[in-house]
Amino acid sequence: MRVGILTGGGDCPGLNAVIRAVVRKGINKHHWEIIGIREGWKGLLGETKIQLLGINDVSGILHRGGTILKTSRTNPLRDGGTAEQLAKNMKKLNIECLVAVGGEDTLGVAQKLAEQGIKLVGVPKTIDNDLSGTDQTFGFDTAVNIAMEAIDRLHTTAESHNRVLVCEVMGRHTGWIALYAGLAGGGDVILIPERPVNIEKICDLIRRRHGRGKDFSIVVVSEGAQISFDEGISSNGTLIVQDTTLDQFGHIHLGGIATLLAPEIERRTEFETRAVILGHIQRGGEPTAYDRVLATRYGSAAVDLIAEGRFGQMVALRGNEIVGVELTSAVYCLKKVDDRMIEMAEEYVG
Repeated sequence: MRVGILTGGGDCPGLNAVIRAVVRKGINKHHWEIIGIREGWKGLLGETKIQLLGINDVSGILHRGGTILKTSRTNPLRDGGTAEQLAKNMKKLNIECLVAVGGEDTLGVAQKLAEQGIKLVGVPKTIDNDLSGTDQTFGFDTAVNIAMEAIDRLHTTAESHNRVLVCEVMGRHTGWIALYAGLAGGGDVILIPERPVNIEKICDLIRRRHGRGKDFSIVVVSEGAQISFDEGISSNGTLIVQDTTLDQFGHIHLGGIATLLAPEIERRTEFETRAVILGHIQRGGEPTAYDRVLATRYGSAAVDLIAEGRFGQMVALRGNEIVGVELTSAVYCLKKVDDRMIEMAEEYVG
């Protein structure tokens, strides 16, 4: 069998571990040919971009961040593109099955292609941890650890200068990174999309903390948090965007809420406040041990799904077991932070 593998959407630590697992198990156990498709779905359009992957090609990549196949935010079904065209290109390349590694957008395309009869399996990847079909995506643990280490460093400088520091993390429309990194790093205020809030409530938390004798505070805010800056009691805020341009999947470019929030906190509390935006630092670098193992388990399980003919499925973590689930269950909605987790976190902020 000739099996293709692609990595789509935003990069994250652990992608190379998946590629390595698929190549090594696919070749060693099943004697398959593994074809790397470069730049995500883009590599199956127009001038196809592929490379044959052997054991030596994936040697020494387990610890590397990013993806040796590169990636893109290409939507192959946009502007009249069809599953038939992709199937035709796969046939031309003698690729019998695909392993699609990605988040909601990449796997959303995969689900639509599977409905059209293309043989493929999915692997859940995103630092945002927002895929509904799995307990955890690989890349999330690494991003949380990077954000936590940054928050640890911010504590010392904030305390030295008696400042409020607002640390903005990624996560798009869910608050998994902010909540986990904020809890692990001892954040004093944690702001996530699941809980829109008014600026005065944020300032009250900071004032109460300083009233107890603390002369610094750390505010951890998710890029997709919704904050109302009105003087009234309404807590319904709006998204802060860097620009209004939409990508090929219809997403706006989030980011910059910390730079808007910091001066408002300073103006209202008179505490010196600074903004820190971690941005793509959270995506880069070496994956944690947890993500290396999880990604390897996912890659291994993806090979098993193909061998068993269970196409149209995604590998998923349920408890401590890796299982196969229908792609429709992985992409039908965003997995948001649940109320119990939020309520628990609220006990440790302020």
